[in-house]
Amino acid sequence: MTQVYFDNAATTAIRPEVISRMMEVMQDIPGNPSSTHAVGRKAKTVIEQARKTIASYLNATPAEIIFTSGGTEADNLIINSAVRDLGVRHIITSPIEHHAVLHVVEHLQSNYDVKISMVAIKECGSVDLDNLQSLLESNSEKTLISLMHINNEIGNMLDLEAVCTLAKNHNALFHSDMVQSVGHFDINLSELPIDFIAAAAHKFHGPKGIGFAFIRKNSKIRPLIFGGGQERGSRAGTEPVHNIAGMETALILAQENMIAERKHIEEIKWYFKEQLENKIPGVHFNGNCHDGTKSTYTLLNVCLPVSSDKALMLLFQLDLKGIACSKGSACQSGSDQGSHVLNAFLANDKLDKPSVRFSFSHENTKEEVDYVVDTLKQFMS
Repeated sequence: MTQVYFDNAATTAIRPEVISRMMEVMQDIPGNPSSTHAVGRKAKTVIEQARKTIASYLNATPAEIIFTSGGTEADNLIINSAVRDLGVRHIITSPIEHHAVLHVVEHLQSNYDVKISMVAIKECGSVDLDNLQSLLESNSEKTLISLMHINNEIGNMLDLEAVCTLAKNHNALFHSDMVQSVGHFDINLSELPIDFIAAAAHKFHGPKGIGFAFIRKNSKIRPLIFGGGQERGSRAGTEPVHNIAGMETALILAQENMIAERKHIEEIKWYFKEQLENKIPGVHFNGNCHDGTKSTYTLLNVCLPVSSDKALMLLFQLDLKGIACSKGSACQSGSDQGSHVLNAFLANDKLDKPSVRFSFSHENTKEEVDYVVDTLKQFMS
């Protein structure tokens, strides 16, 4: 059976070079990086070299990179610590954030009397920056803005420079979940005065279970996980040396191949959009994913003109045909409440129809697009 993987926003396949590097580290570097003997120091060297590499691609300093188990832990570390350690009493976020952010702020609101403000979302699914400014102007307490750079379901891109300016003008801190950005876009943190970001290796063809937080120097954030003094005292626990080395290799390859792979992925995305429009009348694209200037090049969120009775079987039928895609974030795949992102801005007539996220990598082909479009057309006939 044909197998098509169009769910790269959920996770990407690990590059062979990354697997080779991880195997090399597991076989040849067995030491605990906290040990002071030669074997331990060799493992520590791998970690610190990876930290330098990642920092160099972000134009940050190595001390500002803290390794975590992934994007969720990084978001939790940053947001919780901002309240506990930095005096934040007001958090501005949006209803279209990943649950790694939304559930944290809900917890802080319920248990620590932190005020939460939800910035308005426009009809296109983008953050209303005028409303963000109003929320900042109407509050005098120490504020953290937490807004993702690229929405993982609809692909809309946040104007980082505009939010940085608003944050600076109102003495607010700015955290951005960049899980869908790092490895796909050049990020220069010396030019963008963002205070905190989160990233995950498995979104750019690295291993699962490893990511990092960027915490701008002198932020004085304390750890969430206590124990040893790993990660300069910011995150206890023996570091997974092989995963960190794998993430370093994955980011090196993502950066080196970014231009060529972006060109290929863009061709796949726009060819897919064109074929859908030509063969499925009434198809609709959610958010700004149809606009190359306002969205990432890696995904399309497609609303299909399917009756409600057929809609329930859509993903099941696609799966039977060997097509991997998603109705939203993989983290909520078992939910029957629909996408909280689409619920935040879509009109009822669109919410009544099935929406599917198709997300792409350099490994996808136009032949796969043809197969998926033909499968959709057959299903809807």
